[in-house]
Amino acid sequence: MELRPWHLLPDEMRTREVRKYYNILMKHRTWLKVKRVFDVIVSSIMLAVLIIPMGVIALAIKLDSPGPVFFRQARVTQYGRIFRIYKFRTMVDNASRLGSAVTVDNDVRITRVGTFLRKYRMDEFPQLFNILAGEMTLIGTRPEVPKYVKKYTPEMYATLLLPAGLTSRTSIAYKDEDKLLGEATDEKSTDRIYINEVLPAKMKYNLESMKHFGLKSDASVLWDTFVSVIDSDKMTIKKQV
Repeated sequence: MELRPWHLLPDEMRTREVRKYYNILMKHRTWLKVKRVFDVIVSSIMLAVLIIPMGVIALAIKLDSPGPVFFRQARVTQYGRIFRIYKFRTMVDNASRLGSAVTVDNDVRITRVGTFLRKYRMDEFPQLFNILAGEMTLIGTRPEVPKYVKKYTPEMYATLLLPAGLTSRTSIAYKDEDKLLGEATDEKSTDRIYINEVLPAKMKYNLESMKHFGLKSDASVLWDTFVSVIDSDKMTIKKQV
């Protein structure tokens, strides 16, 4: 994993706001190179350990509701590239046609098995394949759908200097993001609340994390992710300090 030369970045990323984060990452070029090797080794080990549980999850999904086992959706990763993210399906089939791209509290589209998978983040397991394909990294900004990326401020585009992540400090803090959207009554109001309130708050975490990019930070996020899943019943939305 290496940074492109500045002059080869997309036009919307060659800005003063992005440059300061680019300079920070350039100081950690060694970890950038090692990070890809780390991603491949760790995700391969995780897949070997999870392959049987993933088979059980796939069977449970098929028995619970009609539809495919996997959910695929267009997301945005490094340098604005579009890729298809893999998740275990946690909603009714064709849920994207029935509501917003983000879920709200007590979303009626979520299946019984899906509720359990989301609680323990098991629906994210298939993204290990995205990591092996080089489309994602273990630790990094969670990928957004294209329509939300179009609403980014100039500074937010700095998060696209790196591949999208499986987990991050932000995803731990906003694990119960759906509850923040609980007031939304339809797709339009859900999008409005997400774009105007939730997305900017999450991006503050993401951009702050980039300032501390490195092995120590990534290791800390991995551990905290593990703790948050184990202690999922007690985790609450954290406030940025």
